[in-house]
Amino acid sequence: MAAETKTLGVDQQICFALYSASRSLTARYRDLLAPLGVTYPQYLVLLVLWETAPLSIGAIGERLQLDSGTMSPLVRRLESLGLVERTRTATDERTVLVHLTAAGRDLESLAAGIPDQICAATGLGVEDVVALRDQVADLAENVRASARTAA
Repeated sequence: MAAETKTLGVDQQICFALYSASRSLTARYRDLLAPLGVTYPQYLVLLVLWETAPLSIGAIGERLQLDSGTMSPLVRRLESLGLVERTRTATDERTVLVHLTAAGRDLESLAAGIPDQICAATGLGVEDVVALRDQVADLAENVRASARTAA
């Protein structure tokens, strides 16, 4: 069977193409975020908080599709960096709200150029990057829906 028609070849798998692209993008983000002193997952938390803060740890995790076992250490590390503060709500002691500190808010302006640098790294135009992002988001939602239907 010719390599180009072999359906079980790694290069024919959409999962591998997405995995490889994700690893490459994450590595580029790592390089860009190093001067800011945050990791890629911490950056994602900050992106959510720059959109809307304060938020509960659960709400941030839901937005990023991360469980509380992953979220709690991320938020603790951001707190130790002085970028966020955690408080418990007065109405429900189990709910922890995450607030940006002044340093966390200031970091937003330092990170403002990262999306443009990532776009440039793709070799695609802005419109193509936006279209690709939307296609990948649709793909992810379709796969999640398919998994829910199968369950």
